[in-house]
Amino acid sequence: MRGAPRPSRPVGTLTRGTTNPNRLRRADRWLVHTYGPLLRAAPPSPVVVDLGYGAHPVTTVELAARVAVVRRDVQVLGLEIDQERVRAAAPHADPPGLSFALGGFEVPLPGGRSPLLVRAFNVLRQYDEEQVLPAWSRMVDRLAPHGALMEGTCNELGRLGAWVDVRRGPDGGPQPRSLTLSWRLRDVAEPSVVAERLPKVLIHRNVPGERVHTLMTDLDGAWARAAGHAAYGARQRFLAAVADLRTLGWPVLGTRHRWRLGELEIAWDAVAPRD
Repeated sequence: MRGAPRPSRPVGTLTRGTTNPNRLRRADRWLVHTYGPLLRAAPPSPVVVDLGYGAHPVTTVELAARVAVVRRDVQVLGLEIDQERVRAAAPHADPPGLSFALGGFEVPLPGGRSPLLVRAFNVLRQYDEEQVLPAWSRMVDRLAPHGALMEGTCNELGRLGAWVDVRRGPDGGPQPRSLTLSWRLRDVAEPSVVAERLPKVLIHRNVPGERVHTLMTDLDGAWARAAGHAAYGARQRFLAAVADLRTLGWPVLGTRHRWRLGELEIAWDAVAPRD
């Protein structure tokens, strides 16, 4: 709960730390589009946290450049639980807009400030499923009013990804709003390949009887039925598949512009774990 003592040591487990330039470009594109209104409406100098940036801060540096397009006074803070990674990142800091510090799921900020946004990518993948909600709760508890947590996973080059948009619910706990799936469309043989990059809260739920498994099955079916559009390119085939999904009753969010980018956002209730 708010006001509880902050842990004296970072909360979390050290990740492998591997990353690549532009690995999170697709995720950041969605972040800027979706959370842009939150950034514009926020009080001066809103804070965006990149949690668990890894052994090299390149994706944090890229995030800072991308959100600065929306709001020049955004403060981006990269957090890592390993002091050596923080030291290695220090030369890349550009005060006052970009900095790095020691921290984990407790999301410590100087002066008791609260972040407007937290991006946590490829962090929870190594955890057990039952550890996800407590981690979400810690991060959401630290958010500023109307803030958001973006938690997800992508492959090494960022061409496949999936993430959850999590807000603070009426009870103060985490309230997921949507699941977004992302592909580089020209690489797609079957869209269900993205299942290997589902967030930890869903990756073990891709089994018969679970909603996310039904989504993967329906995605592949819609893609197969859209094969006649392939002559016009993967983008047109994907648009036809999305239209098919909507006909099947899936609560697809977003607009045609987002779908053309290879993004599919689904309302959370349609994919949430059954228990």
